[in-house]
Amino acid sequence: MKIGMVADSLAHLGFNEMLDASAELGLSGIEVATGNWSSAPHCDLPKLLADTGARTAFAKAFADRGLELFALNANGNQLHPTDGARQSGVLHDTVRLAGLLGVETVVCMSGLPGGGPGEKTPNWIVSSWPPETGEILNWQWDKVLLPYWHDLVKLAEANNVRIAIEIHGNQIVYNPVALLRLRNEVGPVIGANLDPSHMMWMGGDPLQAIDLLGDATYHVHAKDTYINPSKVGVQTRLENGQQPDLIDRAWGYITLGYGNDERWWREFCYRLRMAGYDGWLSIEHEDVMLSRVEGVRKSIELLRNVAPSDPSDYSAPAI
Repeated sequence: MKIGMVADSLAHLGFNEMLDASAELGLSGIEVATGNWSSAPHCDLPKLLADTGARTAFAKAFADRGLELFALNANGNQLHPTDGARQSGVLHDTVRLAGLLGVETVVCMSGLPGGGPGEKTPNWIVSSWPPETGEILNWQWDKVLLPYWHDLVKLAEANNVRIAIEIHGNQIVYNPVALLRLRNEVGPVIGANLDPSHMMWMGGDPLQAIDLLGDATYHVHAKDTYINPSKVGVQTRLENGQQPDLIDRAWGYITLGYGNDERWWREFCYRLRMAGYDGWLSIEHEDVMLSRVEGVRKSIELLRNVAPSDPSDYSAPAI
């Protein structure tokens, strides 16, 4: 496995400064955000699409520092009932740019539409009661999600790109079961971006998710979650407080090792290897208590201790 980083982890740095810091920290590669929920501080998507010279210079900036551009990220809600068309345009352009740059993987969300025609806000269904919730969910899948993803898969195939859908709350695909359902419908061009931090706060088990997903895991975000026992017992994990108010929340994103210890992360990486995953561990720093550089540095140190990097050369003894 190789250790990389979501470039927005150092969003306070300009493009060249971010790359310099990444090389100094010893990272092997970078995942760059192109827009939507990110302000895309390190990527001018329209310019890169239109200008061959800009793309050449962009790719050279990574190569000159011994870094690999291993993924583009267009996380957002392309199925949003009022802003979906704009966000979908960013995602489509990101797939096209990935094809032009020779980047294999685009990371995005599944999307979340409204609860029916004419809705203006997304509607996340997480309960089977009251009974209309089932009707809403069926409409979301059959009338919005599946038609959209059938079309997007065609674009990805045309650009030799695979799509890693982030398993994330407030999206239709928020657990591995939903990811596999969508994959079975539209094909193996899509797989999972497994970010264990989301499974943690939703009460799932990332280790079991690895086993269920198998070779459908295309990408991994390395991010941890702190569960605050004094709050979760009375607020539940359905937390809607603001992320910076960590002390008052039931959970919060945190630097690797501060939510789950090194032993847990060692098993996480080993289970990924057992499932056949030997790709990138892309650090995503969203810890409000630590500085960005320190958080990334500590996460790198932990992953270096636990992530296997060399291929297995075990040979069973002759009997």
